[in-house]
Amino acid sequence: MKILYGVQGTGQGHISRARAMAEALREWPVEVTWLFTGRARENLFDMEAFGNFEHRHGLSFTSRAGKLHYAATVMDNNLPRFLREARELDLSPYDLVICDYEPVTARAARQQGRQVIGIGHQYAFGPATPRCGGSWLQEQILYRFAPVDVPLGLHWHPYADNVLPPILDLPDLPVTRGEHLVVYLPFEDQDEVTRILRQFPQRRFVQYSSQLVDEERGNVSRRKADFHGFKLCLAGSAGVICNSGFELISECLQWRKPVLTKPLARQMEQHSNALALEQLGYACTTPVFDAPALEQWLAARHLTADIQFPDVAAALARWLAQGCRESPAVLSQQLWQCPMPQKIPAPRPTAGRRVAAIA
Repeated sequence: MKILYGVQGTGQGHISRARAMAEALREWPVEVTWLFTGRARENLFDMEAFGNFEHRHGLSFTSRAGKLHYAATVMDNNLPRFLREARELDLSPYDLVICDYEPVTARAARQQGRQVIGIGHQYAFGPATPRCGGSWLQEQILYRFAPVDVPLGLHWHPYADNVLPPILDLPDLPVTRGEHLVVYLPFEDQDEVTRILRQFPQRRFVQYSSQLVDEERGNVSRRKADFHGFKLCLAGSAGVICNSGFELISECLQWRKPVLTKPLARQMEQHSNALALEQLGYACTTPVFDAPALEQWLAARHLTADIQFPDVAAALARWLAQGCRESPAVLSQQLWQCPMPQKIPAPRPTAGRRVAAIA
């Protein structure tokens, strides 16, 4: 079986999820061509798992100083080029087309009359999924950016019968509770983040971003983002400070790391993730990352959620390689029932606090 697997590469979480799927699919007699868009090829890193992958420009989102910037997003995207890339992408060699919120693959499939399976967090946003910070335009973008025929959503709770638990990209490492805190706020001003962290000299922080070079600034170790170093640092951390993307927080939940999360301003998906985390009692959220918010979180007593997600990547790889015989609803039911039947709390109303403590 030949598979084309399109991945939105703007955020590192999509690539992390794809890495887990690449490893799981290697156990089956399938040939996978990976296609990445949304980020310049030279800015992709730790891509060995994908072999000789394909790359297109696609479409992306632009953020500045912790906010989604609409005007810059429009200016930075080249719509005629995107339409040409979709038109020229030949899907005829492939038996199966998969899309992780990747618009070139999705549009090419529509134009060529091919069924496309969607696997990603964005496909979990049904009527019952928590929503926050959206507008009519953002709702339209969410549903129209990379539409698919068979959506398999990923979330922290079974909000619908097509929603699966998270796909995790976690290496086999000893998980300990060290003294350092991991900071990954890629959409924020990195110098401003460091300035805030240095106001707490009694705590040690390791700040990651693709914009940084390895250096020490007082109690802050600034590190250029890389897969292996980051996961090792995460495994031994006392907690994590991050934006409200889906994949990293999922990994923190699996490894029982306390989380302080700040959603990217004006980005509905991240605000909705923060709302879901508050309702589930899985993390602390703050609308701004500043010294008062950090001080409050550092002083709080953190009780992590008692959850253990199943191996969703292995289950999906089997499902795909065997011809997608079960319905998404059956697959969802199987994964949520095993091995965590009693560990999923019912969503609760939010308390409306500025920083919501982990329950």
